[in-house]
Amino acid sequence: MVTSRPPVPWWRTPSSVRAAAVLSPLAVCGVLAGFRDSVPPAVAALVLVLCVVAVAATGDRLAGFVAALSSGAWFDVFLTEPFLRLAIHDPGDVQVAVLLVLIGLSVTELAIWGRRQQAESARRSGYLDGVLSAAATVSRGETGPDEVVDVVAAAIADVLGADRCRYVPGAVHDRRLAVLDHDGVLTQNGHQRDVGRTGLPVDELVAVEVRRAARVVGHFEVACATRIAHPTREQCRVAVLLADQVAALVDA
Repeated sequence: MVTSRPPVPWWRTPSSVRAAAVLSPLAVCGVLAGFRDSVPPAVAALVLVLCVVAVAATGDRLAGFVAALSSGAWFDVFLTEPFLRLAIHDPGDVQVAVLLVLIGLSVTELAIWGRRQQAESARRSGYLDGVLSAAATVSRGETGPDEVVDVVAAAIADVLGADRCRYVPGAVHDRRLAVLDHDGVLTQNGHQRDVGRTGLPVDELVAVEVRRAARVVGHFEVACATRIAHPTREQCRVAVLLADQVAALVDA
């Protein structure tokens, strides 16, 4: 089932975030300029780092870099002598400005890495939920075999990012078909294929075998007709694990 995503709020669009990356350090430096005598440059630099962190937390790397460079530039203009000029005479202020930019760039990369890890964790949780849901559907026995197989087929298509998936009884007889093994490796015409890099074959079928012990009792045929899917090795292994959930059911 395809669900529509809610519209992105205007303040989270890339253009708005990047505009904030330029303007928020300017606003902060404008305020701090009124307290030059009481706020040391090092403290002002730490305040500007908070601006970079706020922008980088959106996950936009370019916006984070822009915020770091903007912070360094406005720090120079408003908070170092000669004021209101893009020049620094004090070597100590030069060091603070350089460190401000470097720390801002580093914070941006750390924020991007953290968001990537969070997204990966969410994906893994989703895969696990899919396996558990399929296993629960099989174990409850409340639906017929065809309905269970359809649920698993839909879960496999979702995990692999494919357009459709259907179950076919028996082993794979067409040797030209790409086969996804239990290690998450796709083999086609005797050659292993890195689907994470090249993607699943388009307009060709991929077989996900259903095994019971050493026997192949059936397979799911996965098709990508409208897009190139690039599932990870982990996603491929989850697809095989999902397929095995129906082994006892279809064999019976």
